[in-house]
Amino acid sequence: MHNELTQKDIQMMKDELDYRRIQLRPKLLEAVKEARGFGDLSENFEYKAAKQEKNRNESRIRFLENMIKTAVVISEEAPSDGVGLYDKVTVYLEDDDDTETYQVVTTMRQDALHGLISRESPVGRALLGKKVGERFYIRVNDTYGYYAVIRAIEKAADDGSIPLNGY
Repeated sequence: MHNELTQKDIQMMKDELDYRRIQLRPKLLEAVKEARGFGDLSENFEYKAAKQEKNRNESRIRFLENMIKTAVVISEEAPSDGVGLYDKVTVYLEDDDDTETYQVVTTMRQDALHGLISRESPVGRALLGKKVGERFYIRVNDTYGYYAVIRAIEKAADDGSIPLNGY
């Protein structure tokens, strides 16, 4: 499966890659060399920690390279009266008799605990293109779903303030 990402997502990943390759990698390699000099490697906590941090950085580099290589670039353009990418949407959930506010983002920036939902999630897919007052069904899986109503749409654009996900 390919992740659908915006050009800004890809640029943010490239910027992080440059930082990790050019600035962070040499520092982490130097920390490993320095910790190696502290003596017996089997009982050297500093060496293990430095090596672990270096490996974590290399893993993130590989992850970002793969995401960029396999990404499908999508447009940020949205209908003027419907829900689009980066819009903040207030939704009334009928079953819960509750109102939630979501912002629809790409998978590289999702954070459900803070109301940032992926456009590829069941809620994100259901929201895109809907208009204020529209009732719609959110299908979670083959046996479960629920109805919701769009209460408000606050148009927004990607200003780069939503960070990329770690992992």
